[in-house]
Amino acid sequence: MLDVDKGELAEPGDLLIEGEHITAVGPATIPADTVVLDLGDVTLLPGLMDMEVNLFLGGPDHRSPLIPVQEDPAVRTLRAVANARRTLRHGWTTVRNLGLFVQTGGVLLDVALKKAIDLGWVDGPRIVPAGHAVAPTGGHLDPTMFQAFAPGVLPLTVEEGIANGVAEVRKAVRYQLKYGARVIKVCASNGVMSHTGPAGAQQYSDEELRAAVDEAHRAGVKVAAHCMGDTAIRAAVEAGIDCIEHGFLASDATLDLMAERGTFLVATTCLTEAMDTSQADPELRAKAAEVFPRARESTARAIRRGVKVTVGTDAPAIPHGRGARELLALVDRGMSPLDALRAATVVAADLIAADDRGRLEPGLLADVIAVPGDPLTDIGVTQDVRFVMKGGQVYRNEGVEQ
Repeated sequence: MLDVDKGELAEPGDLLIEGEHITAVGPATIPADTVVLDLGDVTLLPGLMDMEVNLFLGGPDHRSPLIPVQEDPAVRTLRAVANARRTLRHGWTTVRNLGLFVQTGGVLLDVALKKAIDLGWVDGPRIVPAGHAVAPTGGHLDPTMFQAFAPGVLPLTVEEGIANGVAEVRKAVRYQLKYGARVIKVCASNGVMSHTGPAGAQQYSDEELRAAVDEAHRAGVKVAAHCMGDTAIRAAVEAGIDCIEHGFLASDATLDLMAERGTFLVATTCLTEAMDTSQADPELRAKAAEVFPRARESTARAIRRGVKVTVGTDAPAIPHGRGARELLALVDRGMSPLDALRAATVVAADLIAADDRGRLEPGLLADVIAVPGDPLTDIGVTQDVRFVMKGGQVYRNEGVEQ
């Protein structure tokens, strides 16, 4: 059993679970009616956490570029149910769903999915929902820019996240908060896989970024920013953004500022080598070829400079459920296996201000997974999850499909 704080393995790995929580580690005695699960020769870890997914994209039968205008909210939600189950069964017990980029009539689908999972109607990880990502017209997170749709195709409202100017940004943020968002995502810069020009140019103004932060922070909610370019990252950090997603083109000076301010980085570094861009438009493939190598080096510099790096896959950029590939990528960029595991547990818990998970300790949620071998010497074993428990309920045992 891994003690993520000490960085040590304890043997044997015995936990006593009562209800949803861990009540003892290595108990000397157990109640007479205890159900014993002997998992064999495995290592117990805290449930892993992915800080950037979009459960409503990708997964089964994700082939047509017209899906954004072919799927209604009901079909998209059923897609997310399948992706949520797959994610949980691969050991990811908490995720942040960072923004819907779809036409829903203002309904926050990820909030609805969170409720269904929390009520036990469907299987999935604990979700921190963002509702709709907040982006300017023509911004990277304006979904009409991914496929370069013609005017009038897929029109979106302020409630669905398309907001221009300080007043509309405030309205969009307030709407997401009203209907259940527990994190706000904004678009601070251009991206790679959208028709928005060179990657990294700042999109929201400093004033608009500060407005989003002001509205969210007054409600006690953190703000994540999609951000690539160095100038945009610095503007986001100075505006009070809590977490930078990607940060691919950050300079050393900006990374130092992030370390100083305690700004988190969700590096999504695996996608820079694993994302399939073969079917993308030539313009987008060219951007990826330019940016992705620089992004890998930027993540390595962030790790060396002490930025609080946590795990995010940007699934489906990495297929849902395959988030362990991000752990391997972080180790490749210079993290120790232990620090990569911390990035997916205690650092992620710190980002979402959740003090009830991330460790195997009495009083915390019984979110427990098991892998073969020693993850401190071979982080690759996290790709072979044999057992998954969330809140004391078993969702996978010994690799047997259920």
